[in-house]
Amino acid sequence: MKKILFAATVLCMLGCQNKTAETTPAIDLTNLDQTVAPNESFYQFATGGWQAKNPLKPEFSRYGAFDVLGENNQKRINDLFTEMTKRTAEPGSVDQKISDLYKMGLDSARLNAEGAASVKADLESILGLKEKSELTPLLARLQMTSCAPLFGFGPEADLKNSQVNALYVSQSGLGMGNRDYYLDAENESIREAYKTYLDRIFTLAGMDREQTDKAVAAVLRIETELARHMFSNVELRDLSRQYNPMAVADMKKNYPAIDWDGLFAYAGIAPERAIVCQPDYMAAMNALIENTPAEELSYYLAAQYLDAAAPYLSDDFYAASFDFYGRTMSGAEQPKPRWKRAMSVPNGFLGEAVGEMYVERYFPAEEKARVMTLVENLRTALGQHIDQLDWMSDATKVRAREKLAAFRVKIGYPDKWKDYTTLEIDPTLSYWENIQRAGEWSTRDQLAKVDKAVDRDEWHMTPQTVNAYYNPTTNEICFPAAILQPPFYNPTADDAVNYGAIGVVIGHEMTHGFDDQGRRFDKDGNMNNWWTDEDTEAFKAKTDVLVGQFDAIEVLPARDGQPALHANGSLSLGENIADQGGLRVAFTALKNSQNGVEPEPIDGFTAPQRFYLAYAAVWGQNIRDEEIARLTKLDVHSLGRWRVDATLRNLQDFYDAFGITDGAMFLPVEERVIIW
Repeated sequence: MKKILFAATVLCMLGCQNKTAETTPAIDLTNLDQTVAPNESFYQFATGGWQAKNPLKPEFSRYGAFDVLGENNQKRINDLFTEMTKRTAEPGSVDQKISDLYKMGLDSARLNAEGAASVKADLESILGLKEKSELTPLLARLQMTSCAPLFGFGPEADLKNSQVNALYVSQSGLGMGNRDYYLDAENESIREAYKTYLDRIFTLAGMDREQTDKAVAAVLRIETELARHMFSNVELRDLSRQYNPMAVADMKKNYPAIDWDGLFAYAGIAPERAIVCQPDYMAAMNALIENTPAEELSYYLAAQYLDAAAPYLSDDFYAASFDFYGRTMSGAEQPKPRWKRAMSVPNGFLGEAVGEMYVERYFPAEEKARVMTLVENLRTALGQHIDQLDWMSDATKVRAREKLAAFRVKIGYPDKWKDYTTLEIDPTLSYWENIQRAGEWSTRDQLAKVDKAVDRDEWHMTPQTVNAYYNPTTNEICFPAAILQPPFYNPTADDAVNYGAIGVVIGHEMTHGFDDQGRRFDKDGNMNNWWTDEDTEAFKAKTDVLVGQFDAIEVLPARDGQPALHANGSLSLGENIADQGGLRVAFTALKNSQNGVEPEPIDGFTAPQRFYLAYAAVWGQNIRDEEIARLTKLDVHSLGRWRVDATLRNLQDFYDAFGITDGAMFLPVEERVIIW
């Protein structure tokens, strides 16, 4: 199911272990480009040297300073898996499940020999759809094992009763992922490439030319019709519009083209109520099913199924998938090596089992306490900022303080690990059959939560994930072990660098509790308006300015008949608020820690300068134009360059640190906006 709530992701992809911190410089001066003045582009000044030293590798559409460390993290996990393959694992053990999945992913000879054999039976069933009454059984099987045609469903905390998991039903089912690829004129070349991709996978699966031509046309027609009724990515950020509780009895009346009783029985759940995120979409989907011939629906389901399977079949299937999703849509020049692809499967399906091994080897337990100290320092600083706000009333400040005090903090790894005992991996079956089996196990594991109490000790990221999140329904911030390493956290670095890196991450996640989405939730995790109308209006006025600043950014110039592409300030608003808040709160926490004593400069840079250099350093990257275009359309985060240059332009402390009074980075005081 498409995630309804946001796990507010921040800085992603890293992985250098703490034991290397002694050899990791706090600030690597060779990563700077001192031919560029800080007031012209601080991003280029702070990261230009790194960009020159790290040209894009063919397998990457985007390659940044944190991706380098993410590569190291993948190698560590791969080392764990390789060691496992050298041992004789007890049948049914976690070692057996991980090592067998890993070995099957590496076995190119077997995969190429099998070709399309592992999808033949399922494909015949799908293409055998003759009557609409046969649709739901096929949908149920696909929904549980591999993909989400037409709609998605699954559990999340009820937005207005955060103690209980509700069933959500939401829009889904586009092969290209986003509605704009189907509707916007400038995406015609991508649509043509998508048709070529569909043609390839249908042909590889054994369809003849006449059938393939009909199938491609049917898929584009159905997906385009679905796209016309979908929320845009910006609309999906409005959680209140997606909270539409409905009795299942009413769902059966409103959307009778789906046998909801049959679907839920197959899924092993019996809900009496669901939250329908996009009722208009569901109505349009229902009409589409009723007005579309069964044969065309079968082609659509076949495309969804083959698209999900292609990365795990023979090399020709994988090449078709990569050529469209990797090359055309993202600009990558060559696929990732097989070991990375193989490693990602057990790391995904048995994530916490892998995390337990990862933590034991790579994450010193004492780092938890150190990071918790930083968290509390950031909490204190954010409280100071709330107290000092000139646009918020005292009454709302009291509620904001209560919410801040109620933040739950998760660091490193969970106290209780997930049990994978009932997951069966059988090496006598094909790779794809095992992936479907693991997918069904994972889906049923999730669906078992429907109408049950929310487990507030559950983690929504594995320890080896290089990321962090804020969850509004549990009012918690989480920092997995893998992000608590250089360049984010370096125990041998000076305070300015750690506050500028991991301190900003912590402040960023805290600020998500008060961004345009997080502010709608109270201290208990319920969507509840605890703001005065006047405070809401003042907040909206400020965020409108921030939206405008980012909307004005040209991320790609006009060329080849295509108009210039601008950033989407509405789509990235939450992350931009959190970036600014994280920077401001972390800088205050650094100042608090100094007790009025300014440290001596290091390598010629003062503590404030090193703070901002550390922040910029984690965003140094090279990126292909195709990926810029794709991320601007899809990603709620701004591009790395603008997370530095656009965000810093609002901060007087940044100007003071580098003595900036003019230049491209300088924004007049009356044009700046400060939120938290």
